[in-house]
Amino acid sequence: MRKYLTRKNIVAFVIIVVALILSVFSLDWYLTGLDREPEADNKYIPEPRIEYGIVVDSFQVIKDEVKPNENLSNILLQYNLSMGTIEQLVQKAAGIFDVRKIRHGNKYTVLLTNDSLPRMHYFIYESSPTQYVIFEAGDSLHVHAGEKEIQVKIKTASGTITSSLWNTMAEMKANPNLTIALSEIFAWTIDFYAIQKGDNFTALYEELSVDGEPIGLGNILSARFKHAGKDQYAFRYVQDGTADYFDEKGQSLRRAFLKAPLKFSRISSKFSNSRLHPVLRIRRPHHGVDYAAPKGTPVHSIGAGTVTDVRYAGGAGRMVKIRHNSTYSTAYLHLSGYAKGIRSGARVQQGQVIGYVGSSGLSTGPHLDFRFYKNGTPVDPLKVESPPSLPVKKELLEDYTRVRLEMNRKLDSLNMPVKASVMPI
Repeated sequence: MRKYLTRKNIVAFVIIVVALILSVFSLDWYLTGLDREPEADNKYIPEPRIEYGIVVDSFQVIKDEVKPNENLSNILLQYNLSMGTIEQLVQKAAGIFDVRKIRHGNKYTVLLTNDSLPRMHYFIYESSPTQYVIFEAGDSLHVHAGEKEIQVKIKTASGTITSSLWNTMAEMKANPNLTIALSEIFAWTIDFYAIQKGDNFTALYEELSVDGEPIGLGNILSARFKHAGKDQYAFRYVQDGTADYFDEKGQSLRRAFLKAPLKFSRISSKFSNSRLHPVLRIRRPHHGVDYAAPKGTPVHSIGAGTVTDVRYAGGAGRMVKIRHNSTYSTAYLHLSGYAKGIRSGARVQQGQVIGYVGSSGLSTGPHLDFRFYKNGTPVDPLKVESPPSLPVKKELLEDYTRVRLEMNRKLDSLNMPVKASVMPI
């Protein structure tokens, strides 16, 4: 019994000793772990800051604008560059950038070394919101041009006409170019001089930005304009490498003739067989449409054609006549002057400026008297139905339908708000 107890005690003693040894090793391992540096893989390494394709972390960065009467030499001399070095940079810039075109108000960036005596390593001049030129004056002299990345954001604009498209867009604080773009897209199908209060529109378009700052309008992707109770659609589609706008059936929105020869004006007198003449005070036919507009407003040819007459025509004042084909011709009266190159026999394109609004001849104020002839007989310009240009090709109709349905869903998902709005999508 005594022998058994002795052996049992010995085993217990051994177990206790082993446990103590393991505890000591565990504590030592834990304390050693606390002293160890974290593994390199777990260290935080910040992303390098890159501007104009240059890692700028190791430089002093100075941003400024060109001041009045400053030129390249004035600016670089401030950063202790010698005239000899500046002259060499100017020579290297030849064919890349004309240093005489540095403009007051444009931005520039200077990168200086972090030495005790900082020296200029790079000078970057922004010639436009997207274009820049880098002048390098480090170990070697070098000049090259670069371009910033343009970000494209899809936005929508919706509104209800209160007085005019232009005023509605202004109230929305929308990009003014959006007004122009919509009027050009629907120029063949909507008479913007006849739009009414309550007409509404929705547009899906691209806004371009650089460094988070908007720089302009991209493409109108699709639009809907409700005029006189009828929805007019426009969908942008590219075929044969050319973008154009088409309706729900794939017909081009372009027509042989524009709806009107002026932009953003108003009709002051319509086509009539018996109108009281404002100067002569007698009733006689007025076979044209008068558009009231400020003197000097550009007048556009509504279609391609050949100029047949340019002259002062008595009561009609300065006049231009254009033959579009064997059937149709137009006349533009009371002009203040003619556009460059407009003479008898000249070929003009649709939308080309041919003259400017005036009040020459028998006129009480600046306006354009626009006349439309079919086979030599005057017809009401507001009632002329112009045939469309080429539609989407048959072999592309399936793809066009896919694009149209996608754009249509986006337009229809935008409920027309009570107030006009512009928002991202």
